[in-house]
Amino acid sequence: MNIKLRLLFNDRLGIVADISSLIAEKNLNIISMEVERTADMADVYLEAEKENAEINREEVFEILGKISGLSEIRFIKTLPREERENRSRVVLDNVSDGVISIDKNGRITTINRVAGRIFSRNRKEAIGRDIKELNLPDFDILDCLNGKKFSNVKKNIINEKGRFQFFATGRPIYDSSKRIVGAVEIGRDMQEIKMLAQSISEPSQITFSDIIGKTPAIKAAISFAQKIADTGSIVSVRGESGTGKELFARTIHTASGRTGSFVPINCAALPESLLESELFGYMEGAFTGARKGGKPGLFELAKNGTVFLDEIAEMPPGPQVKILRLIQEKRVRRLGGEKEISIDVRILTATNRNLERMVEEKSFRQDLYYRINVLPIHIPPLKERKDDIPLLVEHFLFQLASQLKKDLQAVTRESLNKLYSHDWPGNIRELKNVIERAAILCDSSKVEVEHILFSFEIGKNIKNMKNRRYLSGDKGQSLKSLVNDLERRIITDTLKISASIRKASKTLGISHTALLNKIKKYDIPPETK
Repeated sequence: MNIKLRLLFNDRLGIVADISSLIAEKNLNIISMEVERTADMADVYLEAEKENAEINREEVFEILGKISGLSEIRFIKTLPREERENRSRVVLDNVSDGVISIDKNGRITTINRVAGRIFSRNRKEAIGRDIKELNLPDFDILDCLNGKKFSNVKKNIINEKGRFQFFATGRPIYDSSKRIVGAVEIGRDMQEIKMLAQSISEPSQITFSDIIGKTPAIKAAISFAQKIADTGSIVSVRGESGTGKELFARTIHTASGRTGSFVPINCAALPESLLESELFGYMEGAFTGARKGGKPGLFELAKNGTVFLDEIAEMPPGPQVKILRLIQEKRVRRLGGEKEISIDVRILTATNRNLERMVEEKSFRQDLYYRINVLPIHIPPLKERKDDIPLLVEHFLFQLASQLKKDLQAVTRESLNKLYSHDWPGNIRELKNVIERAAILCDSSKVEVEHILFSFEIGKNIKNMKNRRYLSGDKGQSLKSLVNDLERRIITDTLKISASIRKASKTLGISHTALLNKIKKYDIPPETK
């Protein structure tokens, strides 16, 4: 039989010795004793036992009452140590990682629910056993007792409960004197990591919390978008290039609760000859080269979802008429077909153009304008929300640390001042490019001002080198290669200053299709467009 007591003393020397000697006189064994001091008082928590015999509580009270300075004595059900252990166990059993620890002799001191399932041992069976008795693929944790560490080591275990693949990380456990007193291994389920990565990278999972900003302008835009997200009405997202219009569209789709896909369509990227067949689909034999059996359009494929018409101002007049009818009738007819197909999609549009002026100039249909402009959201440019720059920079550096496999970096005050002074014609997209460039160029934890380079600064630094290269050519480089490099640079620069691909093709004096082919040929990144 055992007892648990709490004794409150006026703090003095020799309390523990007095308790131990009196308890021993009654042939009791002390299992554990804890002392907590507060001000001039001492709380002593005691657990004692008597093998194969009852403990007379009155005798215990009588004998301990003789100790000098005792002001209170009472029986308790749980010791502080037990409460701490219970709390720790609850926490460990509710994390998704497997946790196991050992003492300096290699005996198990902790094993949580997940680790127990992996190693086919419950807590009671495992505590106190030698770690080598478990079904581990290796015993790297024992190396930690010699001061070694390991991180994200891929491991594989097969038992009667199935196959477990996980990444393990191990560390030594030190006491206050920096001596190794044990080790701990934490295993993270590989499937869970994959699901987590997918949830982060999956565009349809983007929510309003992913929009970075605290300035009144961006908060107002977010608040309005949240209010209209589940209405089902057409939304027109307005803003300069690079402000994050598609990000807003995706968050609206996520918050709408629609079960279908989010289907983005760049109206400027598709030639007019292909735009209608992509949007509305076509029947077999509708035109030369039509796929056998026909093809459903993007509006059909987005069933119960959202169609995002990006750069709708670049849509030619013909498709504008069909989009207007689709909005009015909620039906679509494939090219070459006679049957109308009912559709259930939410339509979101975006443009960086002044639609009102285009309506006046009759380059955009007035009736379509009124149909899509039901709920306009205006995304503020970065120059109107510069107080958000530190938050955005921190966000981009956090993402880049993982991609570049670097420690987390931070910008200096001078670097931040340079970012504040820029007018940001490319908005958030330009800021992201500047920070990515700086993170790559910087080899330290602090991004200095010389690492912050805008496009025009890069041009100045390499202008002379480029001029020499294109005039004289590099050693061993063919004329064809030099011409291709020059053409790629001209196209890239033109795209950066043009409102759309269609406008860039007019500036360059080539057809829209020809420019698309060259973009594909030179693999020009989407953010440039």
